[in-house]
Amino acid sequence: MLSDAPLNSGALPGRAEGPSGRVAEMQAKLHRWAAADAGRRFDDLFNFVYDPATLIVAFGRVAGNLGARTPGVDGLTAADVEEQTGVVGFLDDLRAQLKAGTFWPLPVRERMIPKPGGAGKIRKLGIPAVADRVVQAALKLVLEPIFEAGFVPVCYGFRPRRRAQDAIAEIHHFGSKGYRWVLDADIEACSGSIDHTALMGRVRRRIKDKRVLALVKAFLKAGVCTELGGREDTHTGTPQGGILSPLLANIALSALDEHLMAPWQPGGQMSTSQRRMRLRARGPATWRLVRYADDFVVLVHGDQDQVHAIREDVAQVLAPMGPRLSAAKTSVVHMSDGFDFLGFHIQWRRKRGTNKWHVYTFIAQRPIQSLKAKVRALTRRTSQQDLRYMLTRLNQVMHGWASYFRHAVAKHTFSMLDHFAWKRLIQMLMKRHRWNWKDVRRSLVTATGRWRPISAGEVELRPIAAIPITRYRWRGAQIPTPWPAITNV
Repeated sequence: MLSDAPLNSGALPGRAEGPSGRVAEMQAKLHRWAAADAGRRFDDLFNFVYDPATLIVAFGRVAGNLGARTPGVDGLTAADVEEQTGVVGFLDDLRAQLKAGTFWPLPVRERMIPKPGGAGKIRKLGIPAVADRVVQAALKLVLEPIFEAGFVPVCYGFRPRRRAQDAIAEIHHFGSKGYRWVLDADIEACSGSIDHTALMGRVRRRIKDKRVLALVKAFLKAGVCTELGGREDTHTGTPQGGILSPLLANIALSALDEHLMAPWQPGGQMSTSQRRMRLRARGPATWRLVRYADDFVVLVHGDQDQVHAIREDVAQVLAPMGPRLSAAKTSVVHMSDGFDFLGFHIQWRRKRGTNKWHVYTFIAQRPIQSLKAKVRALTRRTSQQDLRYMLTRLNQVMHGWASYFRHAVAKHTFSMLDHFAWKRLIQMLMKRHRWNWKDVRRSLVTATGRWRPISAGEVELRPIAAIPITRYRWRGAQIPTPWPAITNV
Protein backbone atom coordinates (compact mmCIF):
# COMPACT_ATOMS: atom_id res chain seq x y z
CA MET A 1 0.00 0.00 0.00
CA LEU A 2 1.07 3.61 -0.53
CA SER A 3 2.73 5.19 2.46
CA ASP A 4 2.43 8.74 3.66
CA ALA A 5 4.71 11.26 1.98
CA PRO A 6 8.00 12.05 3.77
CA LEU A 7 8.03 14.84 6.31
CA ASN A 8 8.40 18.36 4.94
CA SER A 9 11.04 20.02 7.06
CA GLY A 10 9.55 23.43 6.31
CA ALA A 11 6.06 22.49 7.46
CA LEU A 12 4.38 24.25 10.34
CA PRO A 13 4.85 22.47 13.69
CA GLY A 14 1.93 20.40 14.95
CA ARG A 15 0.37 19.91 11.53
CA ALA A 16 -0.19 16.33 10.32
CA GLU A 17 1.67 15.41 7.12
CA GLY A 18 1.06 12.98 4.29
CA PRO A 19 -2.29 11.96 2.74
CA SER A 20 -4.03 11.44 6.09
CA GLY A 21 -2.94 14.87 7.30
CA ARG A 22 -4.06 16.61 4.10
CA VAL A 23 -7.44 14.87 4.22
CA ALA A 24 -7.89 15.79 7.89
CA GLU A 25 -7.18 19.46 7.12
CA MET A 26 -9.60 19.40 4.19
CA GLN A 27 -12.30 17.87 6.40
CA ALA A 28 -11.70 20.40 9.17
CA LYS A 29 -12.14 23.27 6.72
CA LEU A 30 -15.34 21.83 5.26
CA HIS A 31 -16.76 21.22 8.73
CA ARG A 32 -15.88 24.72 9.91
CA TRP A 33 -17.48 26.34 6.86
CA ALA A 34 -20.61 24.18 7.16
CA ALA A 35 -20.99 24.96 10.88
CA ALA A 36 -20.48 28.69 10.32
CA ASP A 37 -23.27 28.93 7.71
CA ALA A 38 -26.17 26.47 8.05
CA GLY A 39 -27.55 27.51 4.67
CA ARG A 40 -24.33 27.21 2.70
CA ARG A 41 -24.36 24.91 -0.34
CA PHE A 42 -20.98 23.53 -1.32
CA ASP A 43 -19.77 23.59 -4.89
CA ASP A 44 -16.49 22.43 -6.45
CA LEU A 45 -16.20 19.40 -4.17
CA PHE A 46 -15.53 16.82 -6.85
CA ASN A 47 -11.84 17.67 -7.02
CA PHE A 48 -11.59 16.64 -3.35
CA VAL A 49 -13.22 13.28 -4.16
CA TYR A 50 -10.61 12.28 -6.74
CA ASP A 51 -7.70 13.99 -4.99
CA PRO A 52 -4.82 11.47 -4.66
CA ALA A 53 -4.67 11.94 -0.88
CA THR A 54 -8.40 11.26 -0.51
CA LEU A 55 -8.19 8.10 -2.61
CA ILE A 56 -5.16 6.82 -0.66
CA VAL A 57 -6.93 7.30 2.67
CA ALA A 58 -10.14 5.80 1.23
CA PHE A 59 -8.33 2.68 0.01
CA GLY A 60 -6.65 2.29 3.40
CA ARG A 61 -10.04 2.30 5.10
CA VAL A 62 -11.47 -0.19 2.63
CA ALA A 63 -8.48 -2.53 2.95
CA GLY A 64 -8.59 -2.31 6.75
CA ASN A 65 -12.26 -3.29 6.93
CA LEU A 66 -13.19 -6.91 7.65
CA GLY A 67 -15.42 -6.86 4.58
CA ALA A 68 -12.34 -6.34 2.41
CA ARG A 69 -11.97 -10.13 2.23
CA THR A 70 -15.37 -10.49 0.51
CA PRO A 71 -15.38 -9.83 -3.26
CA GLY A 72 -18.06 -7.94 -5.17
CA VAL A 73 -19.41 -8.79 -8.61
CA ASP A 74 -15.94 -8.25 -10.11
CA GLY A 75 -14.55 -11.10 -7.97
CA LEU A 76 -11.75 -8.93 -6.58
CA THR A 77 -10.81 -8.20 -2.99
CA ALA A 78 -8.54 -5.44 -1.67
CA ALA A 79 -5.76 -8.04 -1.28
CA ASP A 80 -6.16 -9.04 -4.95
CA VAL A 81 -5.73 -5.40 -5.98
CA GLU A 82 -2.53 -5.12 -3.97
CA GLU A 83 -1.10 -8.34 -5.40
CA GLN A 84 -2.24 -8.14 -9.04
CA THR A 85 -2.29 -4.49 -10.12
CA GLY A 86 -0.72 -2.69 -7.20
CA VAL A 87 -2.38 0.06 -5.20
CA VAL A 88 -0.62 2.88 -7.07
CA GLY A 89 -1.73 1.72 -10.50
CA PHE A 90 -5.24 0.90 -9.28
CA LEU A 91 -5.75 4.34 -7.74
CA ASP A 92 -4.21 6.14 -10.71
CA ASP A 93 -6.63 4.39 -13.05
CA LEU A 94 -9.57 5.09 -10.72
CA ARG A 95 -8.62 8.75 -10.46
CA ALA A 96 -8.40 9.05 -14.24
CA GLN A 97 -11.90 7.56 -14.61
CA LEU A 98 -13.36 9.93 -12.04
CA LYS A 99 -11.66 12.95 -13.53
CA ALA A 100 -12.81 12.05 -17.06
CA GLY A 101 -16.36 11.30 -15.91
CA THR A 102 -16.24 7.69 -17.16
CA PHE A 103 -16.49 5.99 -13.77
CA TRP A 104 -19.77 4.14 -13.21
CA PRO A 105 -20.49 1.86 -10.24
CA LEU A 106 -21.18 -1.83 -10.76
CA PRO A 107 -24.24 -3.55 -9.25
CA VAL A 108 -23.74 -4.78 -5.69
CA ARG A 109 -23.52 -8.51 -5.05
CA GLU A 110 -26.44 -9.69 -2.95
CA ARG A 111 -25.73 -11.90 0.01
CA MET A 112 -28.28 -13.20 2.50
CA ILE A 113 -27.11 -13.25 6.12
CA PRO A 114 -28.93 -14.32 9.31
CA LYS A 115 -30.66 -11.49 11.09
CA PRO A 116 -29.40 -11.13 14.70
CA GLY A 117 -32.09 -12.42 17.01
CA GLY A 118 -34.39 -12.87 14.05
CA ALA A 119 -35.42 -16.47 14.79
CA GLY A 120 -34.32 -17.76 11.40
CA LYS A 121 -35.00 -14.52 9.53
CA ILE A 122 -32.49 -13.24 7.01
CA ARG A 123 -31.60 -9.83 5.64
CA LYS A 124 -30.06 -8.68 2.38
CA LEU A 125 -26.52 -7.38 2.32
CA GLY A 126 -25.10 -5.61 -0.73
CA ILE A 127 -21.38 -6.10 -1.41
CA PRO A 128 -19.94 -3.44 -3.77
CA ALA A 129 -16.90 -3.95 -5.98
CA VAL A 130 -13.54 -2.78 -4.60
CA ALA A 131 -13.39 0.30 -6.83
CA ASP A 132 -16.91 1.26 -5.80
CA ARG A 133 -16.03 0.88 -2.12
CA VAL A 134 -13.03 3.18 -2.54
CA VAL A 135 -15.10 5.85 -4.30
CA GLN A 136 -17.83 5.55 -1.67
CA ALA A 137 -15.22 5.93 1.06
CA ALA A 138 -13.84 9.00 -0.72
CA LEU A 139 -17.32 10.48 -0.99
CA LYS A 140 -17.89 9.87 2.70
CA LEU A 141 -14.62 11.60 3.59
CA VAL A 142 -15.84 14.70 1.76
CA LEU A 143 -19.54 14.68 2.64
CA GLU A 144 -19.47 13.56 6.28
CA PRO A 145 -17.87 16.71 7.80
CA ILE A 146 -20.40 18.89 5.93
CA PHE A 147 -23.50 17.03 7.09
CA GLU A 148 -22.16 16.38 10.58
CA ALA A 149 -22.27 20.15 11.16
CA GLY A 150 -26.06 20.08 10.80
CA PHE A 151 -26.99 16.76 12.40
CA VAL A 152 -29.00 17.00 15.62
CA PRO A 153 -27.05 15.61 18.64
CA VAL A 154 -29.78 13.06 19.44
CA CYS A 155 -28.59 10.75 16.63
CA TYR A 156 -25.86 8.32 17.71
CA GLY A 157 -25.64 5.56 15.09
CA PHE A 158 -22.81 5.48 12.52
CA ARG A 159 -21.48 8.89 13.47
CA PRO A 160 -17.87 9.68 14.44
CA ARG A 161 -17.04 9.49 18.14
CA ARG A 162 -20.58 8.40 19.02
CA ARG A 163 -21.64 4.99 20.20
CA ALA A 164 -24.58 2.99 21.45
CA GLN A 165 -23.60 3.67 25.07
CA ASP A 166 -24.16 7.39 24.47
CA ALA A 167 -27.73 6.68 23.40
CA ILE A 168 -28.33 4.52 26.49
CA ALA A 169 -26.83 7.22 28.74
CA GLU A 170 -29.17 9.77 27.15
CA ILE A 171 -32.19 7.58 27.92
CA HIS A 172 -30.97 7.02 31.48
CA HIS A 173 -30.46 10.77 31.99
CA PHE A 174 -33.88 11.90 30.78
CA GLY A 175 -35.68 8.87 32.22
CA SER A 176 -34.36 9.96 35.62
CA LYS A 177 -35.86 13.42 35.06
CA GLY A 178 -39.47 12.36 34.60
CA TYR A 179 -39.55 11.20 30.96
CA ARG A 180 -41.21 7.89 31.80
CA TRP A 181 -43.49 7.18 28.85
CA VAL A 182 -41.67 5.71 25.86
CA LEU A 183 -42.48 5.35 22.18
CA ASP A 184 -40.28 2.34 21.42
CA ALA A 185 -40.12 2.53 17.63
CA ASP A 186 -38.58 0.56 14.79
CA ILE A 187 -38.58 1.48 11.12
CA GLU A 188 -39.63 -1.35 8.85
CA ALA A 189 -36.99 -2.26 6.23
CA CYS A 190 -35.49 1.22 6.48
CA SER A 191 -32.48 0.63 4.24
CA GLY A 192 -34.65 -0.58 1.37
CA SER A 193 -37.52 1.89 1.64
CA ILE A 194 -35.89 5.33 1.55
CA ASP A 195 -37.21 7.37 -1.37
CA HIS A 196 -34.36 8.41 -3.65
CA THR A 197 -35.99 11.67 -4.73
CA ALA A 198 -36.61 12.77 -1.15
CA LEU A 199 -33.09 11.72 -0.10
CA MET A 200 -31.42 13.57 -2.97
CA GLY A 201 -33.50 16.61 -2.08
CA ARG A 202 -31.97 16.65 1.37
CA VAL A 203 -28.47 16.09 -0.05
CA ARG A 204 -28.97 19.08 -2.37
CA ARG A 205 -29.65 21.31 0.62
CA ARG A 206 -25.91 21.28 1.32
CA ILE A 207 -24.32 20.04 -1.90
CA LYS A 208 -24.39 22.06 -5.11
CA ASP A 209 -21.68 20.25 -7.10
CA LYS A 210 -23.54 18.42 -9.88
CA ARG A 211 -20.78 15.86 -10.35
CA VAL A 212 -20.92 14.84 -6.68
CA LEU A 213 -24.72 14.67 -6.80
CA ALA A 214 -24.59 12.53 -9.94
CA LEU A 215 -22.11 10.16 -8.29
CA VAL A 216 -24.27 9.76 -5.17
CA LYS A 217 -27.32 9.07 -7.32
CA ALA A 218 -25.37 6.57 -9.42
CA PHE A 219 -24.61 4.52 -6.32
CA LEU A 220 -28.27 4.62 -5.29
CA LYS A 221 -29.31 3.36 -8.75
CA ALA A 222 -26.47 0.84 -9.23
CA GLY A 223 -28.74 -2.20 -8.94
CA VAL A 224 -28.29 -5.62 -7.36
CA CYS A 225 -27.00 -8.94 -8.67
CA THR A 226 -29.07 -11.47 -6.75
CA GLU A 227 -27.79 -14.75 -5.34
CA LEU A 228 -29.77 -16.54 -8.05
CA GLY A 229 -27.85 -14.70 -10.77
CA GLY A 230 -30.52 -12.17 -11.72
CA ARG A 231 -30.27 -8.42 -11.93
CA GLU A 232 -32.62 -6.08 -10.07
CA ASP A 233 -32.88 -2.31 -10.30
CA THR A 234 -32.87 -0.28 -7.09
CA HIS A 235 -35.70 2.25 -7.19
CA THR A 236 -35.65 2.91 -3.45
CA GLY A 237 -33.35 2.41 -0.52
CA THR A 238 -29.65 2.44 0.26
CA PRO A 239 -28.38 -1.17 0.06
CA GLN A 240 -26.86 -2.39 3.33
CA GLY A 241 -23.15 -3.07 3.03
CA GLY A 242 -22.06 0.09 1.22
CA ILE A 243 -19.68 2.43 3.05
CA LEU A 244 -21.79 5.44 2.07
CA SER A 245 -25.15 3.90 2.99
CA PRO A 246 -25.15 4.70 6.75
CA LEU A 247 -24.40 8.36 6.06
CA LEU A 248 -27.16 8.57 3.45
CA ALA A 249 -29.61 6.89 5.82
CA ASN A 250 -28.75 9.41 8.54
CA ILE A 251 -29.26 12.25 6.06
CA ALA A 252 -32.72 10.89 5.22
CA LEU A 253 -33.73 10.26 8.84
CA SER A 254 -32.42 13.65 9.96
CA ALA A 255 -35.84 14.90 8.80
CA LEU A 256 -37.29 13.12 11.84
CA ASP A 257 -34.56 14.46 14.14
CA GLU A 258 -35.11 18.03 13.00
CA HIS A 259 -38.89 17.83 13.30
CA LEU A 260 -39.06 16.34 16.80
CA MET A 261 -36.17 18.36 18.20
CA ALA A 262 -37.16 21.73 16.68
CA PRO A 263 -38.73 22.88 20.00
CA TRP A 264 -35.37 22.20 21.71
CA GLN A 265 -33.50 24.65 19.48
CA PRO A 266 -32.54 28.07 20.94
CA GLY A 267 -35.68 30.11 21.43
CA GLY A 268 -38.00 27.07 21.15
CA GLN A 269 -40.71 26.01 23.58
CA MET A 270 -38.44 23.35 25.13
CA SER A 271 -35.11 25.14 24.83
CA THR A 272 -34.68 25.64 28.59
CA SER A 273 -35.75 23.69 31.66
CA GLN A 274 -37.92 26.60 32.80
CA ARG A 275 -39.78 26.70 29.49
CA ARG A 276 -40.32 22.96 29.59
CA MET A 277 -41.74 23.18 33.11
CA ARG A 278 -44.10 25.99 32.12
CA LEU A 279 -45.21 24.05 29.05
CA ARG A 280 -46.01 20.92 31.05
CA ALA A 281 -47.86 23.00 33.66
CA ARG A 282 -50.24 24.14 30.91
CA GLY A 283 -50.95 20.53 29.87
CA PRO A 284 -48.86 19.72 26.76
CA ALA A 285 -46.13 17.11 27.02
CA THR A 286 -42.42 17.52 26.44
CA TRP A 287 -40.38 14.87 24.67
CA ARG A 288 -36.87 13.85 23.75
CA LEU A 289 -35.80 11.76 20.75
CA VAL A 290 -32.94 9.26 20.97
CA ARG A 291 -32.05 7.57 17.68
CA TYR A 292 -29.50 4.97 16.70
CA ALA A 293 -29.68 4.28 12.94
CA ASP A 294 -33.26 3.10 12.25
CA ASP A 295 -33.98 2.22 15.89
CA PHE A 296 -35.24 5.06 18.02
CA VAL A 297 -37.23 5.92 21.12
CA VAL A 298 -39.15 9.04 22.01
CA LEU A 299 -39.12 9.72 25.75
CA VAL A 300 -42.21 11.63 26.85
CA HIS A 301 -42.85 13.64 29.99
CA GLY A 302 -46.63 13.42 29.83
CA ASP A 303 -49.30 10.74 29.58
CA GLN A 304 -50.04 7.74 27.38
CA ASP A 305 -52.45 9.55 25.06
CA GLN A 306 -49.81 12.15 24.29
CA VAL A 307 -47.37 9.40 23.32
CA HIS A 308 -49.88 7.97 20.85
CA ALA A 309 -50.30 11.44 19.35
CA ILE A 310 -46.52 11.69 18.92
CA ARG A 311 -46.54 8.27 17.25
CA GLU A 312 -48.97 9.54 14.61
CA ASP A 313 -46.85 12.65 14.13
CA VAL A 314 -43.73 10.52 13.62
CA ALA A 315 -45.49 8.38 11.01
CA GLN A 316 -46.51 11.51 9.07
CA VAL A 317 -42.97 12.90 9.14
CA LEU A 318 -41.45 9.64 7.89
CA ALA A 319 -44.02 9.08 5.11
CA PRO A 320 -42.51 11.51 2.54
CA MET A 321 -39.08 9.89 3.02
CA GLY A 322 -40.48 6.39 2.37
CA PRO A 323 -39.91 4.50 5.66
CA ARG A 324 -42.81 3.28 7.78
CA LEU A 325 -43.04 2.34 11.41
CA SER A 326 -43.11 -1.41 12.01
CA ALA A 327 -46.48 -2.27 13.54
CA ALA A 328 -45.04 -5.38 15.19
CA LYS A 329 -41.98 -3.73 16.74
CA THR A 330 -43.33 -0.28 17.61
CA SER A 331 -45.06 0.05 20.98
CA VAL A 332 -45.95 2.52 23.71
CA VAL A 333 -44.63 1.45 27.12
CA HIS A 334 -44.09 2.91 30.55
CA MET A 335 -40.55 2.81 31.79
CA SER A 336 -41.66 0.93 34.91
CA ASP A 337 -42.55 -1.99 32.60
CA GLY A 338 -39.15 -1.76 30.95
CA PHE A 339 -38.13 -1.93 27.29
CA ASP A 340 -35.20 -3.23 25.24
CA PHE A 341 -32.99 -0.92 23.19
CA LEU A 342 -29.67 -1.71 21.52
CA GLY A 343 -29.28 -4.90 23.53
CA PHE A 344 -29.99 -3.26 26.89
CA HIS A 345 -33.09 -3.58 29.06
CA ILE A 346 -33.98 -0.23 30.61
CA GLN A 347 -36.42 -0.07 33.51
CA TRP A 348 -37.54 2.38 36.18
CA ARG A 349 -37.81 0.38 39.38
CA ARG A 350 -37.56 0.55 43.15
CA LYS A 351 -34.15 0.11 44.65
CA ARG A 352 -34.11 -3.05 46.75
CA GLY A 353 -34.57 -2.36 50.44
CA THR A 354 -35.63 1.27 49.95
CA ASN A 355 -38.57 3.34 48.72
CA LYS A 356 -36.43 5.15 46.18
CA TRP A 357 -36.95 4.58 42.46
CA HIS A 358 -34.22 4.76 39.85
CA VAL A 359 -33.69 4.04 36.15
CA TYR A 360 -31.63 0.87 35.79
CA THR A 361 -29.85 -0.46 32.73
CA PHE A 362 -29.62 -4.24 32.49
CA ILE A 363 -28.54 -6.61 29.73
CA ALA A 364 -31.52 -7.79 27.66
CA GLN A 365 -32.22 -11.51 27.34
CA ARG A 366 -31.65 -11.69 23.59
CA PRO A 367 -27.92 -10.83 23.62
CA ILE A 368 -27.41 -13.19 26.57
CA GLN A 369 -28.99 -16.03 24.63
CA SER A 370 -27.00 -15.07 21.55
CA LEU A 371 -23.71 -15.24 23.46
CA LYS A 372 -24.67 -18.58 24.98
CA ALA A 373 -25.33 -19.93 21.49
CA LYS A 374 -21.85 -18.83 20.37
CA VAL A 375 -20.28 -20.49 23.42
CA ARG A 376 -22.20 -23.70 22.72
CA ALA A 377 -21.02 -23.69 19.10
CA LEU A 378 -17.40 -23.34 20.22
CA THR A 379 -17.59 -26.00 22.95
CA ARG A 380 -19.46 -28.91 21.43
CA ARG A 381 -18.79 -32.06 23.45
CA THR A 382 -17.65 -33.99 20.39
CA SER A 383 -15.43 -31.18 19.12
CA GLN A 384 -11.85 -32.07 18.25
CA GLN A 385 -10.81 -28.43 17.91
CA ASP A 386 -7.44 -27.53 19.44
CA LEU A 387 -8.01 -26.36 23.02
CA ARG A 388 -5.65 -23.40 22.62
CA TYR A 389 -7.68 -22.12 19.66
CA MET A 390 -10.93 -22.76 21.50
CA LEU A 391 -9.83 -20.77 24.55
CA THR A 392 -8.55 -17.93 22.37
CA ARG A 393 -11.85 -17.64 20.52
CA LEU A 394 -13.87 -17.88 23.74
CA ASN A 395 -11.82 -15.04 25.26
CA GLN A 396 -12.26 -12.91 22.15
CA VAL A 397 -16.01 -13.47 21.89
CA MET A 398 -16.84 -13.14 25.56
CA HIS A 399 -14.59 -10.17 26.33
CA GLY A 400 -15.72 -8.29 23.24
CA TRP A 401 -19.32 -8.87 24.29
CA ALA A 402 -18.63 -7.88 27.89
CA SER A 403 -16.83 -4.69 26.87
CA TYR A 404 -20.03 -3.53 25.18
CA PHE A 405 -22.20 -4.27 28.23
CA ARG A 406 -19.79 -3.35 31.04
CA HIS A 407 -21.67 -0.14 31.79
CA ALA A 408 -24.90 -1.98 32.64
CA VAL A 409 -25.92 -3.69 35.88
CA ALA A 410 -24.02 -6.76 34.76
CA LYS A 411 -21.89 -8.23 37.56
CA HIS A 412 -24.14 -11.22 38.27
CA THR A 413 -24.76 -11.78 34.54
CA PHE A 414 -21.00 -11.84 33.86
CA SER A 415 -20.46 -14.35 36.67
CA MET A 416 -23.28 -16.54 35.37
CA LEU A 417 -21.80 -16.53 31.85
CA ASP A 418 -18.32 -17.34 33.20
CA HIS A 419 -19.76 -20.37 34.96
CA PHE A 420 -21.68 -21.33 31.81
CA ALA A 421 -18.54 -21.25 29.64
CA TRP A 422 -16.47 -23.08 32.28
CA LYS A 423 -19.10 -25.81 32.60
CA ARG A 424 -19.29 -26.25 28.81
CA LEU A 425 -15.52 -26.63 28.59
CA ILE A 426 -15.43 -29.12 31.47
CA GLN A 427 -18.13 -31.24 29.81
CA MET A 428 -16.20 -31.16 26.53
CA LEU A 429 -12.93 -32.17 28.26
CA MET A 430 -14.65 -34.99 30.15
CA LYS A 431 -16.04 -36.33 26.87
CA ARG A 432 -12.75 -35.89 24.98
CA HIS A 433 -10.48 -37.48 27.60
CA ARG A 434 -13.07 -39.85 29.12
CA TRP A 435 -12.63 -38.20 32.48
CA ASN A 436 -14.87 -38.57 35.51
CA TRP A 437 -15.22 -35.84 38.13
CA LYS A 438 -12.22 -37.14 40.10
CA ASP A 439 -10.07 -36.75 36.98
CA VAL A 440 -11.29 -33.17 36.56
CA ARG A 441 -10.34 -32.32 40.13
CA ARG A 442 -6.99 -34.06 39.80
CA SER A 443 -6.21 -31.95 36.72
CA LEU A 444 -7.52 -28.55 37.80
CA VAL A 445 -7.32 -28.41 41.63
CA THR A 446 -4.05 -27.47 43.33
CA ALA A 447 -2.62 -29.13 46.42
CA THR A 448 -4.08 -26.29 48.50
CA GLY A 449 -7.58 -26.95 47.15
CA ARG A 450 -7.77 -23.97 44.79
CA TRP A 451 -9.11 -24.35 41.26
CA ARG A 452 -6.76 -23.49 38.45
CA PRO A 453 -8.16 -21.80 35.31
CA ILE A 454 -8.66 -24.02 32.27
CA SER A 455 -5.60 -23.47 30.10
CA ALA A 456 -3.62 -24.72 27.14
CA GLY A 457 -0.01 -23.64 27.21
CA GLU A 458 0.05 -19.90 27.88
CA VAL A 459 -3.60 -19.40 26.92
CA GLU A 460 -6.19 -19.66 29.68
CA LEU A 461 -9.88 -18.93 30.02
CA ARG A 462 -10.13 -15.36 31.30
CA PRO A 463 -13.24 -14.53 33.36
CA ILE A 464 -15.33 -11.58 32.24
CA ALA A 465 -16.50 -11.07 35.84
CA ALA A 466 -13.10 -9.46 36.45
CA ILE A 467 -14.02 -6.60 34.08
CA PRO A 468 -14.86 -3.48 36.14
CA ILE A 469 -18.52 -2.40 35.95
CA THR A 470 -18.71 1.38 35.61
CA ARG A 471 -21.45 3.92 34.89
CA TYR A 472 -21.07 5.41 31.42
CA ARG A 473 -20.78 9.18 31.63
CA TRP A 474 -23.60 11.06 29.91
CA ARG A 475 -22.06 13.45 27.40
CA GLY A 476 -25.21 14.97 25.92
CA ALA A 477 -24.45 17.58 23.29
CA GLN A 478 -20.82 17.87 24.42
CA ILE A 479 -19.46 15.08 22.21
CA PRO A 480 -16.57 16.60 20.24
CA THR A 481 -16.19 16.24 16.50
CA PRO A 482 -13.03 14.70 15.01
CA TRP A 483 -12.36 17.96 13.13
CA PRO A 484 -10.93 20.64 15.41
CA ALA A 485 -11.10 24.26 14.37
CA ILE A 486 -8.20 25.39 12.20
CA THR A 487 -6.19 28.26 13.62
CA ASN A 488 -3.93 30.39 11.48
CA VAL A 489 -0.32 30.29 12.60
